[in-house]
Amino acid sequence: MEAAPSRTAMLAALARGWLRMEVERPWVLDDAFALVLLGPLWRELHDRVYLRFPEPLRREIIAAICTRSRYCEERLAAGAFTQYVILGAGLDSFAWRRPDLLRSLTVFEVDHPASQAWKRQRITDLSLPPNDAHVFVPVDFEAEDLRAALPAAGFDWSRRTLFSWTGVAPYLTPQAIVSTLRTISGAAAGSEVAFSYLAEESVLDDAGRAFMEIYAPLAAALGEPLQPGWPAVEIERLIGRCGLKVVDHPTRADLQARYFAGRSDALRPYNVETLVTARTDPGLFAFA
Repeated sequence: MEAAPSRTAMLAALARGWLRMEVERPWVLDDAFALVLLGPLWRELHDRVYLRFPEPLRREIIAAICTRSRYCEERLAAGAFTQYVILGAGLDSFAWRRPDLLRSLTVFEVDHPASQAWKRQRITDLSLPPNDAHVFVPVDFEAEDLRAALPAAGFDWSRRTLFSWTGVAPYLTPQAIVSTLRTISGAAAGSEVAFSYLAEESVLDDAGRAFMEIYAPLAAALGEPLQPGWPAVEIERLIGRCGLKVVDHPTRADLQARYFAGRSDALRPYNVETLVTARTDPGLFAFA
């Protein structure tokens, strides 16, 4: 059977686009391309999936998905990176939202071949402009090695790089997470990975538990089941074992202060996913 494009990636695009429809300015992320890239499927996904969630919870979901993109792009802007690798890129629109940054930056979108082929067809259908600094890297993580696939697309492991890896680890086994982090640890000194992981069940609030009750069986039905969550201390230990050093591990309160302070609508991200940034550190050595 031919592999299908990721439906969970499409749901994330719906969230990024729907923020502009459901929330008053200022927007934590202004993604005018998300719904355009998604195309007519937005209505089916909205009616059949998003409307399953109560309105207050839906707003927290949207806020969280947009926050993780904003978080990674702020890390990018704050660092002297010359390469930006988006792992599990889905329908990310960074290359069209920020063409100014492509003058000094090469963007590598890495995703499953089926998902990437679907997206590239949408790009063709929409006549979105190409850019030599925007490179697509189709990778089946079950069968291909990221360490080899990236250089084949022009990636240089000696250049300082930011890896964005959000909305992916919650679906991966610990072994797959370790494999990816160890690969990233081989990047140039000062490179970073900003990623999200699933929080352990015990820290979830009522909204987080309600989300999991609805979304976990839905994700499984879509063929992308969620894996168990992580205690914060355990994910930091795992990062260290992979040869990386944690440099930012914000709580939900931190994210609210950074991105949602002063709002009159009390908008906040859910606490199901946690963001963390780790940096390559020659003083750390990976061990089993």
